[in-house]
Amino acid sequence: MPALSASDRIRIAEKHGDLLRAPILKRFGVVIGAAACVLYTLYCWWFFSIGSVLQRADWSIAGAYLADWVSYESRPDIRFRGNHLDVKFPRFDPFGEFPEVDWLTAEKSLITPDALEEKSGGGAASSAGSFMAPGAPSGSSAGARSSADSFMAPSAPSSSNAGAMAGAEIVESTPRELVTKVNAAIGDASFVIVPGRVELVRGATRIVFSVDETNGVITDRPLPDWIEQKAPGAIARVYLGIPGRVEIDDDEVSVRHRFLGWENFIFDTDSPFWGKSVGEVAGLVFGGERLDPKRSNLALAWSNILNNAEWQHGDVWLKLLQTIVMAFVGTLLASLVAFPLSLLAARNITSNRPLNWLMKRFFDFQRSVDMLIWALFFTRAFGPGPLAGMSAIFFTDTGTLGKLFSESLENIDDKQREGVRAVGASPALVQRFGVTPQVLPVFLSQTLYFWESNTRSATIIGAVGAGGIGLKLWEAMRTNQDWENVFYMVILILIVVFVFDAISNSLRQRLIRPQGSA
Repeated sequence: MPALSASDRIRIAEKHGDLLRAPILKRFGVVIGAAACVLYTLYCWWFFSIGSVLQRADWSIAGAYLADWVSYESRPDIRFRGNHLDVKFPRFDPFGEFPEVDWLTAEKSLITPDALEEKSGGGAASSAGSFMAPGAPSGSSAGARSSADSFMAPSAPSSSNAGAMAGAEIVESTPRELVTKVNAAIGDASFVIVPGRVELVRGATRIVFSVDETNGVITDRPLPDWIEQKAPGAIARVYLGIPGRVEIDDDEVSVRHRFLGWENFIFDTDSPFWGKSVGEVAGLVFGGERLDPKRSNLALAWSNILNNAEWQHGDVWLKLLQTIVMAFVGTLLASLVAFPLSLLAARNITSNRPLNWLMKRFFDFQRSVDMLIWALFFTRAFGPGPLAGMSAIFFTDTGTLGKLFSESLENIDDKQREGVRAVGASPALVQRFGVTPQVLPVFLSQTLYFWESNTRSATIIGAVGAGGIGLKLWEAMRTNQDWENVFYMVILILIVVFVFDAISNSLRQRLIRPQGSA
């Protein structure tokens, strides 16, 4: 057929232009779609006030949260006590209650203490708990303190007589060795703290803070932008970046020193193996004298790891195992129940329309409510624990798998069924040899996928009381402090999900691989 000339194409276009012209959606579909996406984005930006949210956001808090995932803080307080200082670490400090650290050192002098006020219930403020105090306990003797160990005189108020001497002023006349100077090194900054005075040196910047209860915190010069003081005499907050911060108040200096890593991950401060090197621990475990006469050092070390008070490895691993069992048992039961029910729901298997409709509506009822809602329901029914989680997974997945199975059955090739029926097989054998071989690989593949998915879902439903590591994760997040513990559990969950994903993918590929392929 000869090609059309230019004049022929023009004549045809003029006569049948509406047939040759592409629809407007086809010509401008890309532009219209892009414009719709832009308009929808602008609408969402306005509806959710994203601009104002970003403007009000405190990104320093987000940075602190992220830092808490991979670091920890030591939080000693240096309190002003007249002519001397009281240095105290928190009870659960990563370095212990009475540590010896190179970044915080104290100098003592033989002085007569100023008049002290002992208030009722003021044990937390008492220097009897100071790790720098004379006779301060260390190691296993930390719990055996008495009033004689205090830097105050034996007649000073203690836990046994604080109530009787509440509000009384004690005048100490005997000179004692007390802390009069503290040197602290936080990152690239150094602090020299003496009664009533704090000297800060950072690079070429040197600032002196005069501290007293009357005037508060007074500086000798304008403050740089990394020191915050909202009003003269108010608390001065020194921000030092990743190493931490220092807060200077009229009665104390609070240090927040940050260190990279996870503190006491293997042994906590109560373990006899804490603070020892790998070689020292190995020597004690395999050749040292027994630290506990009732068991070997190896058993003691393993017990200390499992019962680590800060990381609770044993409890976390047990909860992770509960999550795995919840996902496996719930998915297994759901697949076993969904298979026979799907036979009743498939119209080509069970020729009973009311029964088909009833079973499909039952599947809709089960899967229309999210697994999290069912977990809340079963938690109220059975109480918190793995049983509620398994029930939620079982109930939800029975509906979802039942629907998938019934749709797969309705799409099988009837020729195989007809061939089995033609040799005189019974209805049960027709389903066994004519239907099951076609759908079994698909059923197993779908079940494996749901098993993998439910491993993740079990973590979420655990947070509402259905047991497993999800509940443990939620408890750690509620404290708003143990974010390194949260990260630890997140890593464990990721490892389990990756492993199960690899196993599930491998098994599915073997099941759906065409016969005869390598």
